[in-house]
Amino acid sequence: MLPQNRLGFGSAAIGNLYTTVDPSTAQQAVETAWENGIRYFDTAPHYGLGLAEKRLGAALAQYPRDDYVLSSKVGRLLVPAHQRSAVEHGFEVDEPLRRVWDFSRDGVLRSIEQSLTRLSTDRLDIVYLHDPDDHWPQAVGEAAPALAGLRDQGVIRAFGAGMNQSAMLTRFVRETSVDVVLLAGRLTLLDSSATKDLLPAAREHDVTVVAAGVFNSGLLARPRPAQNAKYDYVQAPAELITRARAIADVCTTHGVTLPEAAIAYPLRFSEVTSVLLGMRSPTEVTENVRCYEVSVPEALWEDLAGKGLTGA
Repeated sequence: MLPQNRLGFGSAAIGNLYTTVDPSTAQQAVETAWENGIRYFDTAPHYGLGLAEKRLGAALAQYPRDDYVLSSKVGRLLVPAHQRSAVEHGFEVDEPLRRVWDFSRDGVLRSIEQSLTRLSTDRLDIVYLHDPDDHWPQAVGEAAPALAGLRDQGVIRAFGAGMNQSAMLTRFVRETSVDVVLLAGRLTLLDSSATKDLLPAAREHDVTVVAAGVFNSGLLARPRPAQNAKYDYVQAPAELITRARAIADVCTTHGVTLPEAAIAYPLRFSEVTSVLLGMRSPTEVTENVRCYEVSVPEALWEDLAGKGLTGA
């Protein structure tokens, strides 16, 4: 089963990404997503050292397992640590665990088993190789075949890779039997580089694309980009802030906001089945759903392209 929802719930935020989220707010965020028809939920061991998986699993336990698609990731095993964690990788956590890179066959199997325990479920629909940028030989030589075997045995329904770059994802599409890829940040109003490599490959090999990071770490998340906005997890360069504001101005002339256009942009491409948005509270869920439901006129894309503000 591949994502059918055009809008998916990304759980990194409820794993205490950048700020602490209390358990009840996390629970309500998932419930609000469900009430608004969202049926694709994505998580990973990396998110809060397993906290996101635990919270997502607890919230989803009240719903029929066959009624939603659940994905998690492999590549970072969680192992005991000698001291409890503080803020690490942007996640505010307090657990005696640490992350260890492992794309071996055994690591894949152990990671899935641990994720199932944290999620309190009997199966994952999709398993992604998580950020294998520096681990291509082991990821393609051990992890990908292991996941392909689990898929062929019916243990999981699909497998793929999730990354912040399109070049290696394109290699996965062309050189392995992935069913779906999760691309963050490279199919957005500010960076459409995936249109040149990943999308043509996905079309050729009948691979599904899920788009994430459509706000580019926050630069496109507000109607008017702030001067201190982040881009790809760091302070945005001045020239990108200027360009984002120019895009926002064009959006305004067409009666839409920058975040509304940012969500709609990747869904213009037939290879993209879903946009995955991080959501930490009922308010964020409601606002994301509202933005997603806005009808964006085709004239906006033509105007942006004509002014050289977007690449596709």
